[in-house]
Amino acid sequence: MVVRIVRLGKPRAADEGLRIGTVRRPPRGVPKTDFASHDWYDVWYPNLAPSVATMKMAQHASTPAEWQAFARHYRTEMTTPDNSRSLDVLAALSHHANFSVGCYCADESHCHRSILRALLTEKGAQVDPAGS
Repeated sequence: MVVRIVRLGKPRAADEGLRIGTVRRPPRGVPKTDFASHDWYDVWYPNLAPSVATMKMAQHASTPAEWQAFARHYRTEMTTPDNSRSLDVLAALSHHANFSVGCYCADESHCHRSILRALLTEKGAQVDPAGS
């Protein structure tokens, strides 16, 4: 069993399981009824997305220092009790079911999902080492 970290909208792996969208906003111009069939996500879980202000930090980060500032802010957001418990649940589920979490960004290394990958690993999740 494993959790995959994926780019939303990319074709699913054969045994990927449930796809969870950890994004602030749903995909634009796509009817809600088409989210799953177009490989966006099955369940929207914005709780694990950066806040709007923190998301803007990531979008404008053009230096390593700016990216590190974003990463610190996002990690801090993920320490709230609700977010920390969500990460605990996903980490535990990764030992019993295949599923994925993801975002729209093309480059995982410049996306909150790279940090989400690390956070889940730190919580003991079985994370697929392959990048998205």
